Amino acid sequence: MKQIIWRPAGTPRIVLFMLAALAVGGMLSVEFYQTKKIQPYYSEKILAARLAQEAMKVVKEERVRRRIPINRESDPTESGLIGLLVSPVTSNTGVLSAKQTSVNPNFAAVVVQLLRQAGVEENDTVAVSFSGSFPAINLCVCAALQALDLKPVVISSVSASSWGANHPRFLWLDMEEALYRRKVFAFRSVAASIGGVEDRGVGMSKEGIEAIEKAIRSKNIRYIEPLDFGDSIEQHMALYHENAGDAPIKAYVNVGGGTTSVGTKIGKQLFRPGLNRRLPTEGPPMDSVMTRMIENDAPAIHLVRIELLAKRYGLPIQPSRSPIVGEGTVFYRMEYNRKLAAGVLLAILGAVALFVRSDWGFRILFTRRRSGGSKHPEPMV
Repeated sequence: MKQIIWRPAGTPRIVLFMLAALAVGGMLSVEFYQTKKIQPYYSEKILAARLAQEAMKVVKEERVRRRIPINRESDPTESGLIGLLVSPVTSNTGVLSAKQTSVNPNFAAVVVQLLRQAGVEENDTVAVSFSGSFPAINLCVCAALQALDLKPVVISSVSASSWGANHPRFLWLDMEEALYRRKVFAFRSVAASIGGVEDRGVGMSKEGIEAIEKAIRSKNIRYIEPLDFGDSIEQHMALYHENAGDAPIKAYVNVGGGTTSVGTKIGKQLFRPGLNRRLPTEGPPMDSVMTRMIENDAPAIHLVRIELLAKRYGLPIQPSRSPIVGEGTVFYRMEYNRKLAAGVLLAILGAVALFVRSDWGFRILFTRRRSGGSKHPEPMV
């Protein structure tokens, strides 16, 4: 008489335990054996970040040479790129955490990625607007532009918000001059304005405006003295095209929330941090340099809301130590090993099919039990 193996109506606990162990073990192996995937433009990003790191070192040395103290409480990495809470050349309030987050040479890699995404290539002309509010980001933009062999036309606004380049004896133009003199960067601003409200420092003290005017005139660059907001936009656009010559402007990079660059408060809110290829569809029409650049088919890179950009590209918020070049998901990302994940999934499906959906698992277990001297399964006649 042929023996038929009895199979329980439910799945034995030992089988469920085996399947659970297989699933957990597989999940842990997939998590543990992730692969590091290098991101696009890696070599250019590293070059730019190293150049930015060198620039930051030079700026700190210049600040020390000028005997301007560094406050470790507000500048924990002792970069020399964090200014004062308030001074005669302060144009507006600023957020200290954003300024501390900006002191990271790896932001140069972020700028490289954004410029490449904007479609710029070697020797292309790029219009740039710098603000004294974020000197560290200014340095990173310069590093990215030089690493990519681009031709920048730079216009700076000198006044700064709280904690920016707002020390009267160490303004952004002073930092820029030191970097140009030390041959870290091969270019500098072609013109500068006071900045602030209407690009004329409306609301600032007479002492502060005079200090900025003196600084601009001492650098032997064009001093932009607009009559009002509209005139400031016209002068900026004229200077960009004049210095670009016959070359088309392929992209526009803006640092900070300068009114001339992005428009009124509405414009500051509507343009997204990062790359902007089109004008905002919400809100009323607005005039600004960024608006006109986008209308002229020049993508705009808007470097504001620095903490948001840091999170987006895997950079630390308010670092307590000087960041190391090459840190962040802008350089590489940890990704799951797809072949391993597929293998684990197939193993789990196979085990389920073997032990739950068919009799083969029970036959295997029964055979093993017999070989181990255990009792025979209950037969059915």
